[in-house]
Amino acid sequence: MRALFSSLITAVVGASWVSAAAVQDRSPKTCTLRPLGHGRDDTDQVEAAIKKCGHFGTTVFTPGQYNITRKMTWDLVSSKVDLHGYLNFKPDPEYWLDAANTYRVVFIQNQASWFVITGHDFLVDAHGAGGINGNGQTWWSFYGNRSRSDGDGRPISLTLSNVTRGVIKDFRIEAQPFWCNTVADSRDVVYNGMYCNATNQDPLYAGQNVVPNTDGINTYRSDRVTLLRWDITCGDDCLAIKGNSTNILAKDITCRGGNGIAVGSLGQYADLPDIVDNLVMEDVKLIRLDPQVQPNMVSGVYLKTWTGSVHGSPPTGGGGGGGYVSNVVAKRVSVDRVTVPIHLYQTNGGHSGDAPSKLQFSNLTFSDWTGTSLRNTIVDIECSAAVPCPNIRFHNINIAAPNGTSPTYKCVNVASESGLPGTSVRCFCRPSRSDYGCLRTSPACM
Repeated sequence: MRALFSSLITAVVGASWVSAAAVQDRSPKTCTLRPLGHGRDDTDQVEAAIKKCGHFGTTVFTPGQYNITRKMTWDLVSSKVDLHGYLNFKPDPEYWLDAANTYRVVFIQNQASWFVITGHDFLVDAHGAGGINGNGQTWWSFYGNRSRSDGDGRPISLTLSNVTRGVIKDFRIEAQPFWCNTVADSRDVVYNGMYCNATNQDPLYAGQNVVPNTDGINTYRSDRVTLLRWDITCGDDCLAIKGNSTNILAKDITCRGGNGIAVGSLGQYADLPDIVDNLVMEDVKLIRLDPQVQPNMVSGVYLKTWTGSVHGSPPTGGGGGGGYVSNVVAKRVSVDRVTVPIHLYQTNGGHSGDAPSKLQFSNLTFSDWTGTSLRNTIVDIECSAAVPCPNIRFHNINIAAPNGTSPTYKCVNVASESGLPGTSVRCFCRPSRSDYGCLRTSPACM
């Protein structure tokens, strides 16, 4: 079955636990497509080519726009796709918002997908010149005065579902209406070169974040995923590492605008524990854009859970879920005028008087951070009183506070920490658990 594969793409910087098969060009069958032209529907010819050559073959898209007018799945086995053109998904929000016209293969928050790739041992190479046109401006203007909510039917642009040993290479997604990418229920996946650009062009909404939920990727129920060379312009999470994501490497990541890199949110489903273990993020840049284009650049890396109480049900409500986050490393990170560079909180979707979260964070390392913050609180770590955070480590945190003010570092319910300046830590104590509240011996904690 894997005779067409001669080598493995091995993840860089010593992360030997991530690999995916690379496909040779000596496939026994080749299907070549050319766009039918303006106003004509290419969906049939695309599906026919994938059906013929998606198993043990090569499918070649010549340059141009391929008009896609309905939901589409590619089942790829021991095959290669050379995508030199763009899959142009028709700009018709009301059509796509009809649940019958999208897939629901991503369990979390009942999200919709219009394009799903599944299978094993494949390479999709867009050569930096092809990918997806999501026609997002139509969506952003459509929703300009409408409310949005998770699970409302806005489609994910590219979904990998039940993939084993798959590679997405040098892929471009222009104007994603919702999440740019999702990988779910998959393992041994490599994204080597990904560009997503959600930039509003409607002058009516200049200076507003009219492109919310345009995350670069959400990972879910997946193991051994590598993200290399990403350039994301969005109005939400650049990367979002969601529940049961393990052995994740993100390297050479540029985030332009939005909320930063998120771990979470977690704990939304009371009966489904969320685990994030062995996450490495390195060589990351977070860049603030012109506020007329995108006003937000909130965090560098932030980690969040729901509270321990349940309010409503997913996709918009929930809480009360357990699990843990451990062995997270964020190193060589540059931030440009972010609001809070390093942030952890466990009150997402919460109310006053809620039970504390039972999902614990431990073994978090933040190393070699540089740049600027809009506030003087550089680190804000607020763990759950029910499960205080042990082993939170900092090294070479050199982020300038605004206007020459002194940086401060806030930690709540942290069981053990190292590396923060002792004189600048703001100490918070719970009356009955002062040992968990303090990072430094201080009169406020005695």
